[in-house]
Amino acid sequence: MGETYVNFLGGSPLNRLSWLRQSPTFLNAIAVSPASRWLVFQSGQPLISTLPDGRTRTLARLSSSDVRSFLGAEPLFGQGQNAGDLASTETPVLEAARLRDAPIVFLGLHEPDHGKGSALPSADFSAKGEAATAAVANIEGTPYFTLDVTDIETDKVEQVLSNSEAAQKGEKLEFSEPRAAMGTFDMFQAAVFAEARSMVDWNARNKFCPACGSAVYSLWAGWKLSCSSLLPWADNAGRKPCPSAKGLHNFAHPRTDAVVIMAVVDESGDKILLGRNKKFPGKFYSTLAGFIEPGESFEDAVKREIWEEAGVKVWNVKYHSTQPWPYPANLMVGFYAFADPSSPIRVDLDNELEDARWYTRAQVLEVLAHPEGSNFGRREHRLMAAAQEEKNNLEHPPQQGAAALAHSDPNVEQNKAKQQEIEAAAKEGDGPLFKVPPKTAIAGVLISDWAHGRLPGVGQAPRGNL
Repeated sequence: MGETYVNFLGGSPLNRLSWLRQSPTFLNAIAVSPASRWLVFQSGQPLISTLPDGRTRTLARLSSSDVRSFLGAEPLFGQGQNAGDLASTETPVLEAARLRDAPIVFLGLHEPDHGKGSALPSADFSAKGEAATAAVANIEGTPYFTLDVTDIETDKVEQVLSNSEAAQKGEKLEFSEPRAAMGTFDMFQAAVFAEARSMVDWNARNKFCPACGSAVYSLWAGWKLSCSSLLPWADNAGRKPCPSAKGLHNFAHPRTDAVVIMAVVDESGDKILLGRNKKFPGKFYSTLAGFIEPGESFEDAVKREIWEEAGVKVWNVKYHSTQPWPYPANLMVGFYAFADPSSPIRVDLDNELEDARWYTRAQVLEVLAHPEGSNFGRREHRLMAAAQEEKNNLEHPPQQGAAALAHSDPNVEQNKAKQQEIEAAAKEGDGPLFKVPPKTAIAGVLISDWAHGRLPGVGQAPRGNL
């Protein structure tokens, strides 16, 4: 069976070396290595480099010497009670601990492509003295780290960036809105960025133990958070032991939230159901999506979400592909499914959508062919970010769906008037009938694959449009 579709932000090129995240010997050596590269974030925004040509924008990758003043005193990992102390490797709650200074995450190793893996086993880094030094010297490739400078003084950050190797070469370094910035990334940068941003966000959002409320600290090179009440020197007099002291706890490790996203089509393959969130910018329509809930399969979630958002029943749910989506840590799981376009559409159940309607293949192909049909600017990206943030935080009271079902049929004439308004606006100018997501988002891929006849088992596109 062939490889499934690799979406933008997927296809991670790094060997994450998860078995070495607990080794301070390994981490402390590569963190200061001239070969290492650092992705810098400030308040969730990545550092972007604009090359001297003024047009090419890439994900900035600073050297270890560039960021050294941000990292603090050695050891950088495996820190003990006092600055400069190296923690015992026999103490699990101090495994590659980072107790002070700016947050760091080890992302992985980009290995050379010479037909064999060059990553070394953890046993090599359990050695002492010369043996450990030799193991570090045998590492091949480029290690990648993230660094969060949100809590560092702005003047210091600007000074370090202005003195960096990149700046000396004439590159312009600035922090950028991430959704707009990623449109300039190639597949390698996009995949590394997806891992980096999710990990930076997770470490930034989780500051306290959810079991007892104590502050947390970083273990395993940023991949685990532990309650400070578990530190060997913690003063816990008069306190009950933190529940996180025993067992495996999912809040201690990075989480990924699964979201189903669906291209709903009719059985002839000529129509697709698209929706418009109340917060979407301009004439933007997209496929429907929603978070998977506990005790629910992906297929069940597809059926539930389409019913809740559009009042439509679907069947024959088929998997397409997945896409990491680091806003903040979602896995978009793409599907397509069938529905009856003659059934009434309802957007008054969970009241999330402003509108939902069926579009023909010809209409969607016309939009995709238009220069602005799937083109998003920075303002639109900001509006979309705000819409997603609101969706992520929205709570649906359990009575809301039942109350909506008791209402009369939705106002079909109102929906029709809305669409006529959109179509009239498009005819007045040179703009597309509506807009859809770019192919950097899986929604754009699902729409494009359907329109061009690339969904197996779904009606084919007209000749000449492939």
